[in-house]
Amino acid sequence: MPQRWRRDVRDNVAARLAFRSMHPTSPADLADELPAWRIVSPAPAADLKRFYRDAERRYGVGWEYLAAINPVETVFGRIRGTSVAGAQGPMQFLPTTWDIYGRGGDINDPHDAILAAARLLRSNGFGRDKAAALRRYNNSSAYVRGVSLHAQVLQRRPRAFLGYHAWQVYYLTARGSVWLEEGYASRRPVPVDDYLEKHPEALP
Repeated sequence: MPQRWRRDVRDNVAARLAFRSMHPTSPADLADELPAWRIVSPAPAADLKRFYRDAERRYGVGWEYLAAINPVETVFGRIRGTSVAGAQGPMQFLPTTWDIYGRGGDINDPHDAILAAARLLRSNGFGRDKAAALRRYNNSSAYVRGVSLHAQVLQRRPRAFLGYHAWQVYYLTARGSVWLEEGYASRRPVPVDDYLEKHPEALP
C-alpha cells in the first residue's frame, strides 16, 4: 500500500475494531434475527456536508466529528427504525433528549438532527474536552475511540467523507455480517436463516 494511505487505513481499521468490541464475541450471543428496520437512500453527501458545516459554524463542534457520528449511528440515515434503547432519527436521539436539544425540529430530518447533535455536544463541553462530550453521547470508551479516529481521518483527508458516505448497512449476526441493501423493510424481526435463504448474496 502506498505510504500516503497507510495512516488512514490503520485508523479506519482501528475504528472498526473499536466499534466491533462493543458487540458480543461469541456467536451464541449474537443476533439470530434481523431488525425491524427500513433501509433507504441517504441524503446526498453535499447536503450532509453543508449541514455539518452549518452546525460547526453555529455551535463550534467540528464538522468532522458530526460526520463521524452520523455513519456510526445510522450509516448517514440509511437506517430507519427505533433502536432497542428507543433512539430515533439519523443521529439517534431519545425522545426525551430530543425535547431538550431538538428545538421543535423533526427528529428524522438530517439537518435538524445534526444541529441538535451539535447542541448536545456543545452543552457537554465539546470545546473543553471532546472525549468527555462524546462519552455523554454514548457512554463507551470504544465509541469515543472509534468516532475520534474517523474524525481524525476526515481532518487530514476531508475527501474521505465521500468514501464513508458510500458505506453500506451490515448487521452483525450469529451467521456473520449480513448486508441490508436499500429497499430492505420489515415491521418485525426476520430470522437470519430465512432471510439468507432468499438473499444468499447478503452474506459476504
